[in-house]
Amino acid sequence: MSELQLTHLTYCGANLPPAQIIFGPELTVIYGTSNTGKSLIVKSIEYMLGGADLAMVPEGAGYTQILLGLLMPDGSPLTLLRAPDSNSIFLYHADLRAFVTDTPDASVTAVHNARSRNSLSIHLLRALGLDEILIRKNESGGTRPLALSDLLHLSLVTENRMVGDVPPVLRTGTATTRTAELSVMRFLLTGEGDPAADTGLNAGQRRVHKGQIQLLDQLVLDLSSKLRTQENERQLRDRLIRIRTALDEQSAPLRQVNESHREAVDARMETARELAALDERLTEVSDLLGRFKLLEAQYRSDLERLAMVNEAGSILGYFKVGTCPFCGAEREHQRPNHGVEETTQLHTAVEVEAAKTTALLADLLPTIAHLDGEHTALISRRVEAQSDIGVWDQIIADLEGGIAALRSDVEELVEERSVVERELELQARIAELDDKRSRLVGEGAVATARPTQHIPTATVGDFDSILQQTLNAWQVPAVDHAEYDQYYAEIRAGGRKRIECGQGMRAVLHSAFTTALARFCMNRDLHHLGFVVLDSPVVTYRDPEPDDIDDIDDIDDVELTSTVVDRFYKDMLSFPGQAIIVENGDPPTKVLSEAVTYHFTGTAIGRAGFFPSPMH
Repeated sequence: MSELQLTHLTYCGANLPPAQIIFGPELTVIYGTSNTGKSLIVKSIEYMLGGADLAMVPEGAGYTQILLGLLMPDGSPLTLLRAPDSNSIFLYHADLRAFVTDTPDASVTAVHNARSRNSLSIHLLRALGLDEILIRKNESGGTRPLALSDLLHLSLVTENRMVGDVPPVLRTGTATTRTAELSVMRFLLTGEGDPAADTGLNAGQRRVHKGQIQLLDQLVLDLSSKLRTQENERQLRDRLIRIRTALDEQSAPLRQVNESHREAVDARMETARELAALDERLTEVSDLLGRFKLLEAQYRSDLERLAMVNEAGSILGYFKVGTCPFCGAEREHQRPNHGVEETTQLHTAVEVEAAKTTALLADLLPTIAHLDGEHTALISRRVEAQSDIGVWDQIIADLEGGIAALRSDVEELVEERSVVERELELQARIAELDDKRSRLVGEGAVATARPTQHIPTATVGDFDSILQQTLNAWQVPAVDHAEYDQYYAEIRAGGRKRIECGQGMRAVLHSAFTTALARFCMNRDLHHLGFVVLDSPVVTYRDPEPDDIDDIDDIDDVELTSTVVDRFYKDMLSFPGQAIIVENGDPPTKVLSEAVTYHFTGTAIGRAGFFPSPMH
């Protein structure tokens, strides 16, 4: 995109040495003590580019010509010549840096006039390809041509404006120019001017269109209030990709741990079933052993009794006279040897019964022995099963702890994914409503003042990102979120409006806004003048000097700047366009070696100030 470049500012007067500053194509730093003409340089640049007036300083007495050298977008030189109290500007298609006596190539007026094609504004805007751009000038939809002054205040910031109450977006802060100033901001961020007002619609149609636009504006406001982040669509989509990747990475180990947990639970259930079967079998075996051992005791008792009967029978048969103790026969009915025979028969019967009982006992004992062995084995296996269940319980507890941690991470990612998807859906809806509004305007609707979202949400989000990156690069403290607030055409930082901050923070925020706007436009090939001029952007961050220092000769050549100042200059060394910084404090050593610098000492040592010292 076409841009301008400042090459020099020169004050000339007959029989006077020129007062001159040659600007570098990238960073130029002018620093030193107060009242040495630093701010006059900034005001002179503004004056030469169409400013209304210039308050001269006593040192400027006798200087009748002010020259501002430019490099035009096509690379050709242009010198502007203007007297300190004149409304005429003379153009020279050459690089002039001394007192001029030649006839100018053209003469233009300093004040922009839309009805005249002979102003400096129109001349330079034509070279920049901006002479046909229209901006809205009032709420009823009227438009006017873009002027150079509309762009200049967004590139050149004087010391008073740097710390003033007027937001950086606005040039005057008055209600009559607010619409136009907001329209210029929209043009810079979108690259789109406002269409010429179409008066073809009748009053009724315009009211309908206006009502539709107001409804769309309200819908956009309602949706915007639901947004929870300032990220733009690209940032949200990148974030969504990262979340999905993280979910995939987290899901695999979660599935693996879940599978291990399922296997452990299955194994424990199998062991628990085995333990239950063991308990059931132990009960059966214990019951059988109890019964069989009672039977064994019975058999042994029977055998003992049979042995006793056998022995007692023999004794009773031989020694007792009278009734037979075996058959009950009276003595007169007994045959000879009757007792012996009866005893023999009893012995035989006892032997038969004893043999039978012994056989039953012999069959019973192996069964009891087998049951005893099984009982011992069952008890041993039961102890092992109980131990296995304890091990599985510990494994399951450990796995459940891992599952809880992984599931918590996954749930957080899922919730974050839902938030991002909702944000994308809201932004898509807002963009759709913005598009509908734009079509209504294109169809002839009378444009209305929009309290917010005059610039598409995604575009504002992109600019906010550059603004926040700038403040982060400068390491400005207590600013965790910065944005352009379209409700108030103001900059918010750390939840506060710029106007609610102290002068030091106002200056830093104004500087960050101006440089961020330039970076945004240059990086996206959008229209911008191509340079920034900042007067005292970080002066309040200079560390205090000792109170007892009275003579500048006593001050050592050391850096007295804070971290913010150091980081500010470091960032400006990589600025994509031309930057001119005017400050009181000394820049870091790195800047002195890499930028074009001027040190105004205010004394006879070195360069006293912008104007040559009378002693030189």
